[in-house]
Amino acid sequence: MRSHFRISTGSAMACAVTGATAMMTGICSGQIAADSPTDPAYAAGWSAAQAPQNGGFGFGAWSFANSTGSPVQAALGTSSVLGTSWTLFNPSGPPGGSDLVDAGRSITGGLQVGETISTTIANPTQEHFFRGYTILLGSGGQNIGYDKAGTRLAVGTFEYFTYGRWYADGSANNSTSLFDTQTAAGGMTLAVTLTGTDSYHLVMTPLADPAMAYVQNGTLNGSGTINWVQFQLYNTTSTGPNDQAADFFISGLSIVPEPSTLALAGLGSAALLFLRRRKQCCE
Repeated sequence: MRSHFRISTGSAMACAVTGATAMMTGICSGQIAADSPTDPAYAAGWSAAQAPQNGGFGFGAWSFANSTGSPVQAALGTSSVLGTSWTLFNPSGPPGGSDLVDAGRSITGGLQVGETISTTIANPTQEHFFRGYTILLGSGGQNIGYDKAGTRLAVGTFEYFTYGRWYADGSANNSTSLFDTQTAAGGMTLAVTLTGTDSYHLVMTPLADPAMAYVQNGTLNGSGTINWVQFQLYNTTSTGPNDQAADFFISGLSIVPEPSTLALAGLGSAALLFLRRRKQCCE
């Protein structure tokens, strides 16, 4: 008996081509942008002296613009909980020094509504008054400075009787439920989904205890396409680049598309499988 559901060879092929095209752009792995410190681009190290360096796909080359103080504050290090990592450190921190290191890169095409940008980090646990570290999403296509111009979302710590508590600020100042010791224990994944032109959904997940995950929905600050991601460290003096208590470690960076795009890629894969089975049964 013939099924009431029929798909023509031409329709199946169209789906297959759509899926194949999506897979060619990286969606087959659920990613449209991704990079890791283990990429061959960083085989000789990672630092301002070696910039511009660009591994993975979907991101621009790293920039260390606006860094001040010590000439070397970035390296390819090893986190005790994350392994090989892009590492930020401050050789001359307080009380006598005032190091600041910025490491940022562009997002090719900008972050689109429905897309999620994620990074996995291990943060310092040493704290010092008026010091801290930040993960920034911004517009403007360049590293964000002290004036914070272009910042659309900032996630980090700033020690002002906050005792290591994380904040997540868009258009409003929000203290989270997480502290530096909780996210340093096994590292943390930060995932930000653009839910609208000016709105976001944020999830901070401590890898040692995912049940403690902090979730926030909010409105972004300012305006403009999010086309820049940046990591900033201006904390305590480090013996780096592998000082586990003072350094900031980054083990990955990625962007995944909205679920409907993933579903389309899946449909393409299903169509390819359908064509293969159809061919086998008719031979």
